[in-house]
Amino acid sequence: MTFRRSAPVALILAVVIVVAGAALVTSRLFSGMTDAVESDQFQTMQAIVETAIRDSENKALARAELIAELPTVRRLFAAGDRAGLNAELSASFAGQKARHGVDQAQFHTADAISFLRLHDPDKFGDDLSRTRPLVVAANKERVPMKGAAVARNGPGIFGVSPVLDPSGKHIGTFEFGIDYGSVLANLKTAYGLDLALFIDESILKEYGQGIDPERMGEQNRVGKFIRIEATNAQLMAELAGPGDVAVVNEPLRYVREAQGLARGVVLLPVTSGSGTPLGVIAASQDFSASRAAVSRLLIWQGVVTLVAIVLLAAFILVVLRGFLLRPLAVLGERFDAVGHGGPLAPIEGTESFPTEMQPMLRLYERIRHRRAEPEKAA
Repeated sequence: MTFRRSAPVALILAVVIVVAGAALVTSRLFSGMTDAVESDQFQTMQAIVETAIRDSENKALARAELIAELPTVRRLFAAGDRAGLNAELSASFAGQKARHGVDQAQFHTADAISFLRLHDPDKFGDDLSRTRPLVVAANKERVPMKGAAVARNGPGIFGVSPVLDPSGKHIGTFEFGIDYGSVLANLKTAYGLDLALFIDESILKEYGQGIDPERMGEQNRVGKFIRIEATNAQLMAELAGPGDVAVVNEPLRYVREAQGLARGVVLLPVTSGSGTPLGVIAASQDFSASRAAVSRLLIWQGVVTLVAIVLLAAFILVVLRGFLLRPLAVLGERFDAVGHGGPLAPIEGTESFPTEMQPMLRLYERIRHRRAEPEKAA
């Protein structure tokens, strides 16, 4: 082993280890920052969807209470005047449907019998006591209630308000139902999210007899669920498959590649007003920008690390060769000549030699002068 080879190798290896270690630590830090950013994005997505659903519940209930408190409505309902109620409210319901996504509105008697569906006036008289627990509860407790449910025309976000006759006696309830499709479409427009609603197929078949059969087709089946609403069906099919939505009892988050982009996905359970699991809402947002930024950062970090190693290695070689190895080589040659009795030439440029070598230089000069004195005498 020679110092000329071993020392530079050892020093360069140390530089590589230190610089690479620093780069690894830095990349971990940046990765942690990226995870934190994506965690914030997930939380924001979840908050947006939950707030939108909650706002829709409040809007549905507020509209239901407004209608239920109208004196004319109370009088007509108490009189059992179905035609009069329909004539009084059909235009208002049409406006709500066109502008606010309200797609269901219904009066129920106190024993949960459908009295009038403004969205389907010809269908009435069916018993809802088994299929609409929210309606049953609102009539039993005689208090306003809100929540998700699957009605005859499909899933919706409902607000149910008690209705009193002119004398103040409870005679039934009135509900507004907001279509999930309009809520999801508004979220896509406002926030750029893509969303889908998955409802348990068995619940849809049992309670949603009025749903368009085409929506229940194979193209929308996802395991035991039907993708009943979607802002981008093809994209959401890639992001939320049967295994993803199979068991979602609490919010679930993950990142998945779809259509060439990294997409963050949040799955949120959908439960009825009585707490019965109905299905899942999937919300997705493009995470490719943050992921691409991290990839670019890692590439630049690799380039900087490589350049730093090359420059430091070159610096080590220059320093070692210029300040240590060259002077040692010169001294080695001169003292080798001393040992073999050869001519001793003066060393040029000794002022550039390290201070630590100066004693060896002085020793060499003394030896050289002593050997030169006999030669002069001769």
